[in-house]
Amino acid sequence: MEDSNSIAGRRLTAIHSHLITSTDNTNSQIETNSTAGEFFDDQRYSVVLPEKLKEGKWNVYRSARSPLKLLTRFPDHPEIETLHDSFVYAVDTYPDYKYLGSRVRVDGTVGEYKWMTYGETATARSAIGSGLQYYGLSKGACIGLYLINRPEWMVADHACSAYSYVSVPLYDTLGPDAVKYIINHADVQAVFCVPNTLNILLSFLSEISSVRVIVVVGGVEEHLPSLPETSGVKLVSYSKLFSQGHNNLKPFCPPKSEDIATICYTSGTTGTPKGVVLTHGNLIASVAAMSLSIKFNSTDIYISYLPLAHIYERANQIMLSYCGVAVGFYQGDNLKLMDDLAVLRPTLFCSVPRLYNRIYAGIMNAVNTSGVLKHRLFTAAYNSKKQAIMMGRKPSPIWDRLVFNKIKAKIGGRVRFMGSGASPLSPDIMDFLRVCFGCSVIEGYGMTESCSVITIMDDGDNLSGHVGSPNPACEIKLDDVPEMNYTSDDQPHPRGEICVRGPIIFQGYYKDEVQTREVIDDEGWLHTGDIGLWLPGGRLKIIDRKKNIFKLAQGEYIAPDKIENVYAKCRFISQSFIYGDSFNSSLVAIISVDPDVMKDWAASQGIKYNDLGQLCNDPRAKAAVLAEMDVVAREAQLRGFEFAKAVTLVAEPFSVENGLLTPTFKVKRPQAKAYFAKEISNMYAELSAMDPTLHKPL
Repeated sequence: MEDSNSIAGRRLTAIHSHLITSTDNTNSQIETNSTAGEFFDDQRYSVVLPEKLKEGKWNVYRSARSPLKLLTRFPDHPEIETLHDSFVYAVDTYPDYKYLGSRVRVDGTVGEYKWMTYGETATARSAIGSGLQYYGLSKGACIGLYLINRPEWMVADHACSAYSYVSVPLYDTLGPDAVKYIINHADVQAVFCVPNTLNILLSFLSEISSVRVIVVVGGVEEHLPSLPETSGVKLVSYSKLFSQGHNNLKPFCPPKSEDIATICYTSGTTGTPKGVVLTHGNLIASVAAMSLSIKFNSTDIYISYLPLAHIYERANQIMLSYCGVAVGFYQGDNLKLMDDLAVLRPTLFCSVPRLYNRIYAGIMNAVNTSGVLKHRLFTAAYNSKKQAIMMGRKPSPIWDRLVFNKIKAKIGGRVRFMGSGASPLSPDIMDFLRVCFGCSVIEGYGMTESCSVITIMDDGDNLSGHVGSPNPACEIKLDDVPEMNYTSDDQPHPRGEICVRGPIIFQGYYKDEVQTREVIDDEGWLHTGDIGLWLPGGRLKIIDRKKNIFKLAQGEYIAPDKIENVYAKCRFISQSFIYGDSFNSSLVAIISVDPDVMKDWAASQGIKYNDLGQLCNDPRAKAAVLAEMDVVAREAQLRGFEFAKAVTLVAEPFSVENGLLTPTFKVKRPQAKAYFAKEISNMYAELSAMDPTLHKPL
């Protein structure tokens, strides 16, 4: 999930800088679960349907929680069919409970969290929705949300659901060209923004002809610029829209289950963004099914800092409101996020593997530099507590008092649930989090096209190395991928491309039938492009990626995502890009280094340098990084041809701004290949000079 030059990347960097001073991957003799994913406790997590597919060979799996039918509604509240219904239920059930909290006052100063109740949010939702009608927007109009996480984002989204508008989130990290494309492609008629993003919109106002209203959140009416009458656009502050709507309240225009709730644009590694069309029924089915695996309640507190434009956080929010949870927003300043955590003291914490990897590295570095006695104490405490957890026993509370309570305090001290998504979480990192934070750690797997969750771990499942069982609102099969030697007949576990169908599957890409047919077949199966295998008991394990694979000269297939995830544990590495092709027999790596770790290492070696770029070019630095990468690769049991044989160190982070990351912080491989073409060529030339068998010229 990221880089220090992008907004979301800086969020993670801020957390990193507060949790650790430098990173170290030494495992401190901590026991790791080397058999993760193979252990079987005789429990059935999913079941095989008796159905015979047209092909007659692939088994279809369904959650053991709902084996007879796919869920489409909340079991306890089948009357809830839409997001509007869900929020009405929440308001009726928790009217005076805290809901949306923020610390930033109107004048920009920061204090304690100030809360809107569910009832107050409902009032605001009606005013904002009525305000949009006041400006002539009718049912089905697309509303752009171009601002980071804050209460007004959620109020506007609830207003869209109540008045049958279609919300279109716009990433705060998107460049102007992508924003302009999405607004035009979706025919967005109103945009909610903040003063900073207003300036971007005004820079191409004449090129977004569908826009009729721009609502500035946090702006003062008299400070807003004047727009020419010829523009046809009304510029209004959020507070004025609220007043206009409140004084002209309109009745709700409730949507139906099959109506479009949102168009979530995903930015792939190539081409223009694709609009994922999700209905109210899609989203309700997904969250209703999640509620069987995860239990939140009205005493919980959640901190919202993951981008609301991503389906991961969006689905979380639907679930949170249904359960009456209080949602506190971070200030929007990454450097102050740890302060927000200390003040809010959340009980629920959702993040992504990159942050969890950094937490792990930071804690281990602190342990390894704490002295012999503290080192031994931590190791004894960790191994004892982990063994108890794996055996299903309650760990001794003495270890928390002596060791782990200080670690828990870093994120407020009350977290009882940690969620991980967006990319694979290493099994040893998951075990580490469970031990150190003493809470439930749940990993899920999904994508925007499936309304987030495809599979999710059961609460209380202490085995790591898998992503759980099917969401009860979908079915899963593994399709053969013969070119990668993955088949349903593989022993001991069936393997193949993960395919999903059910009420959570999106309606298609907006105005793009061609790309829709590329991922949804004529039987309704969504082809994810991910490779999985079924473990005993019906848990799914992600093992590869179909779309990003490439073949080396000797015929071996490489999944760079998997290798980059392994190398993420190397203390020197902030980000990595693994490259190889069919003309070469080995892999090379571009490494964006962690500046603090590099500087500390140079000081320990007595190396003098003028700037980080010079240090990155030092052969001694390259050798040190490559040596540690080899150690990490061996610990992860990578195969020999999966080791990077040469590295280029760069001081500049991969970012959305320099075109190397998507807004969801995945590496844009074609762009990275072009950006680092010279460095890649030089590495292969060096390898060829050392050993001609490692490189075959074009």
